[in-house]
Amino acid sequence: MRTPSSPPLVLGAMAFLALAFVATAEDPYRYFTWTVTHGPISPLGVQQQGILINGQFPGPRIDCVTNDNMIVDVINKIDEPILITWNGIKQRKNSWQDGVLGTNCPIPPGSNYTYKFQTKDQIGSFTYFLSTGMQRAAGGFGALNVYQRPQIPVPYAKPDGDFSLLVGDWYKAGHKALQQTLDSGRSLPFPDGLLINGAQQFTSFSGDQRKTYLFRVSNVGLMTSINFRIQGHQMKLVEVEGSHTLQNIYDSLDIHVGQSLAVLVTLDQPPKDYYIVTSTRFTRRVLTATGVLHYSNSNSPPSGPLPPPLRNPHISMRQARTIRWNLTASAARPNPQGSYHYGTITRTRSLVLKNSAPLINGKQRYAVNGVSFVVPDTPLKLADNFNIPGIFTWDSIPIPAPEGSAVLGTPVMRFNLHDFIEIVFQNTEDSMQSWHLDGYDFWVVGYGAGNWTEKFRRRYNLIDAVTRHTVQVYPKGWSAIFVSLDNQGMWNLRSAMWGRQYLGQQFYNRVWTLEKSFSNEYDIPSNALRCGKAVGFR
Repeated sequence: MRTPSSPPLVLGAMAFLALAFVATAEDPYRYFTWTVTHGPISPLGVQQQGILINGQFPGPRIDCVTNDNMIVDVINKIDEPILITWNGIKQRKNSWQDGVLGTNCPIPPGSNYTYKFQTKDQIGSFTYFLSTGMQRAAGGFGALNVYQRPQIPVPYAKPDGDFSLLVGDWYKAGHKALQQTLDSGRSLPFPDGLLINGAQQFTSFSGDQRKTYLFRVSNVGLMTSINFRIQGHQMKLVEVEGSHTLQNIYDSLDIHVGQSLAVLVTLDQPPKDYYIVTSTRFTRRVLTATGVLHYSNSNSPPSGPLPPPLRNPHISMRQARTIRWNLTASAARPNPQGSYHYGTITRTRSLVLKNSAPLINGKQRYAVNGVSFVVPDTPLKLADNFNIPGIFTWDSIPIPAPEGSAVLGTPVMRFNLHDFIEIVFQNTEDSMQSWHLDGYDFWVVGYGAGNWTEKFRRRYNLIDAVTRHTVQVYPKGWSAIFVSLDNQGMWNLRSAMWGRQYLGQQFYNRVWTLEKSFSNEYDIPSNALRCGKAVGFR
């Protein structure tokens, strides 16, 4: 036990040595300096105080390659503490860099912190965002694209261009006002609009006739699922959150909060401009945002009616079941399937997790199996590392979910390294839910309506279920996932719908083994911030 006591940035020899354990010498380094500031933005035509990264809203796009080492120095020049989380990046053996309040102390105003992580064994479309409070409602988010190394092919020809679309709901109220709404015991109101790359309309993407382009689309909103389509064009799905898929053709695709996907679009129509359309799903009032697909030889603006979205939730579930893993594709590592196939592994443990929206002490909260998470002043990862008592409670999420009123708590569930578990997300509400697990991707083996029972295991896809980091759960329905817990650390399992996460619909998993080794988990970084009861520990 221990006792108290974007422009390139050139690091010195000491910093290089400090990073040596993260990667081998041949893995490249990419350096960024990001300054986080307030600035005026007007995405819905009304000026607001936004949160900018290097003066940009949305933030800078990161393009990197599998196994690159990312060195991101974040300078906080706003009036609140901040953290950035790297949504979908697994942070192999390195939950210290996850950028959420359960693992990291926030960066104080006027200070900085340097994230050091590796895009280990991943290819695909991801995002980053501010994870503290409700700050992501003001900006501070962006695209993070991981490309393949030359020796690892992807299952489609190199596209003629590559676009990132950050789509999501938006409020005219500032993030502090939204946070005050939640703190007062009320839920968030319905959003005021949708955005595509920070604008409600006129965002344009230009290409040449007869060429094919990759569109990476991420739902970075706070609460609503979206439907995405391009007027007059079909979309070939090729990737979701790091997994190459069977290349099915779609007229439109549902993308739920926190999810990302990539489609190939061939400009095979007469030369003119066409609408790119997103609209909310499963909402009484439908919000819409439009962009423009511009043919380089076009002289005509987009015209005609907007293509209609999917409407029936059952159609959405059927569409989700068609998204399958491409078993013939390579991956970040050669031979990704091998003999270790998820459908043949014995489960170590099964959990059924129910979301709920209880009132506790007269205030709106959100809960998992009757426990609404309270964020402590001391990150759980630091408390565990330094053996600081009284910060959280072990295994206090009841399984199965109890009947009766919900309670406040700070639970951490314990798992052994290399456990293989089943999680069923049971949605007891008449609204769409979305769940995210840090540190992992998981196999989405089934969706269904009503209450899950063990008989539904017979319907699981045990052959080619896609892996992803965020799964939707349909109203009054369930979704089932398998997870191989091969990444030691303290990992957040949360609602991806940020108001629900903020009011308690989350908890942490501690994946651990008695064997202390850098082959299992890296040690606490030398630059790790201390806060709460961890101040003074070294």
